[in-house]
Amino acid sequence: MFEPGPDKLLAMEKILVIAEHDAGQLKAASLSAAGFAEQLATASDGSFEILVVGHAIDAIAAALRTCGAAAVLVADANALEHPLADRYAHVIADVARARGATMVVGASSTFSKDVLPRAAALLEAAMVSEVIGLRVENGEPEFRRVMFAGNVIATVRIDGPVRVATVRAAAFAAPAASAECPVEGVSVDEAALPAFLEFVDREAKAAGRPDATEARIVVSGGRALKNSGDFERLVGGLADALGGAVGSSRALVDAGITPNSLQVGQTGKIVAPDLYIALGISGAIQHMAGMKDTKVIVAVNKDAEAPIFEVSDYGLVADVYDAVPRLIERIRGETSN
Repeated sequence: MFEPGPDKLLAMEKILVIAEHDAGQLKAASLSAAGFAEQLATASDGSFEILVVGHAIDAIAAALRTCGAAAVLVADANALEHPLADRYAHVIADVARARGATMVVGASSTFSKDVLPRAAALLEAAMVSEVIGLRVENGEPEFRRVMFAGNVIATVRIDGPVRVATVRAAAFAAPAASAECPVEGVSVDEAALPAFLEFVDREAKAAGRPDATEARIVVSGGRALKNSGDFERLVGGLADALGGAVGSSRALVDAGITPNSLQVGQTGKIVAPDLYIALGISGAIQHMAGMKDTKVIVAVNKDAEAPIFEVSDYGLVADVYDAVPRLIERIRGETSN
């Protein structure tokens, strides 16, 4: 979110956006980072470029050509096939210096948490994370960021010739489509890349459902679910009926009912879908910190005093074991007609 200030920036910002991708697919959150960059560039009469790092990434670069960037930069090398933080940070820092970037920006994600602090250290730059707002005041950008599970919103300034930031995807819209910009290759000296980390293996569960951080609809389950079978039948069944993703509270992760990869909350994934359905979730503040930016929240809980009802747009006081099967049946009946 951009809040107009009384003046423009004294100096033009030149922003480098780091595009995140996985398994050949661009992560949608990267477009939000580009949206932030576009707002800052407009406020300062500056510009932004997008950097894609990896191997065999031409399709990713092509998908970014209409984002309003001055250029899409491609750092393609065999040594960059896997997102090893030391190598990626080295490349990002080198490109930022070469392009004269005054700010490096990425979406708030596990990828950025791993890579961008290292890049900031190499650039000797200060860093701000979880940015949700931007304002120009007295010729300087001010960043609003969340702290303490969303209970505090801090407004900060960063000194120095280069700044590094991560932004929450829910806070910034993707840029409107524009004319295609050029795609430029940047040289990578593979021999000079750090080799402190070695890629060994990657384990990923094959799932037909979208990732919760990318989905328009997320259905999450909480302590009311007694076992993994019930979770799959109720939470997974409703998510499948709606074409959405699944999430979980920390209580189910701690109980071994769901994997950590599904956890939504302060120590899990931060999601901001159009619709978030909380099934049997009490509404602990740590969980709500991970989904508070949702557009519409629906809660089902048999405890009428559950805190989740204080933030939900629609609430149903009912046992999930009774209400959810009927809801699934109704949705499937509607879609089959």
